[in-house]
Amino acid sequence: MSKKFNPYERIKEESSAEEIVGKFLKGYHLDKGVDAVEVKNVWYSEMGNGVKSYTREVIFRRNTLFVSLTSAVLREELSYGKQLIIQKLNEALGKEMITDIVFR
Repeated sequence: MSKKFNPYERIKEESSAEEIVGKFLKGYHLDKGVDAVEVKNVWYSEMGNGVKSYTREVIFRRNTLFVSLTSAVLREELSYGKQLIIQKLNEALGKEMITDIVFR
């Protein structure tokens, strides 16, 4: 049984700043929001200016990336390489966060 997060609990002195911030984010359930922002930033940086200019909106929810595009032709092209795009984005993120992409 995991115990409830207590923000006032004493932290070991040898904890790194990364560990402390990680505990804080998980304790207040903010890690999902940080992940969503990180995925959005990786989409724009990894997909290049051509795709970036046709991207209207990027939403990350429950391991699925929803991408709204303004070009039907680009949407069709990207759907053919969906698995390759997922792999590329997960590599850039450094962990397996994205399991599916929905192009709209």
